[in-house]
Amino acid sequence: MLKPDPRHGPLVPMLLVLTVVTGVVDAVSYLELGHVFVANMTGNVVFLGFALAGAANLSATASLAALAAFVLGAMAGGHLSRRLPGHRGHLLTAAVAVQSVLVAVSTVLAAVAGHASDPARYTLIGLLGFAMGGQNAVVRSLKVPDLTTTVLTMTITALAADRSGPRRLASAVWMFAGALVGALLVLHTGVPTALALALVLLVGVAVLTYNAARRTPAPGWTEPL
Repeated sequence: MLKPDPRHGPLVPMLLVLTVVTGVVDAVSYLELGHVFVANMTGNVVFLGFALAGAANLSATASLAALAAFVLGAMAGGHLSRRLPGHRGHLLTAAVAVQSVLVAVSTVLAAVAGHASDPARYTLIGLLGFAMGGQNAVVRSLKVPDLTTTVLTMTITALAADRSGPRRLASAVWMFAGALVGALLVLHTGVPTALALALVLLVGVAVLTYNAARRTPAPGWTEPL
């Protein structure tokens, strides 16, 4: 169980929820958008190499689209971080609000147009990749150790090598939980339901973060970025 962290305050549980969102969204993208990730870019780089080598069921175009959207989202997230310095609560609220809009549009698109056609599929890849790139850039600016919400390789390595770190373990467990729940929803109810869950989680984070940030000074909010 995680102990309260006076330095980072409410950020820790909020980032754990965003880690679940990552697992859900990547379950959608990998299982239904052509074996591509929209959050974990290491996988896309590897998939791109496989696809260019001629591996079946992989698309170099889809991997490149996800990478491009993620980079653009990361650039936007970096810009937002520079525009809102000094208060991590305000930054996270704004970033998750924008992310919620993108996921909401994705949810409606998946419900109305589906995801089988190339235009719908690539639009979903673009929207979700942009949203996750922005999340990754903003979380990086928040500087909460061991909670990247996306990349787990170094987190798991540190967990094994140091034999400590409840936050590292929590990050891996919550990512697994998001991927599991996301996959179950995709396989048994469909893409819109899985994206709707991600949207509910994002809106919850935005509302809770906004309310917490209004109570100033709040522990953990005003650490330097």
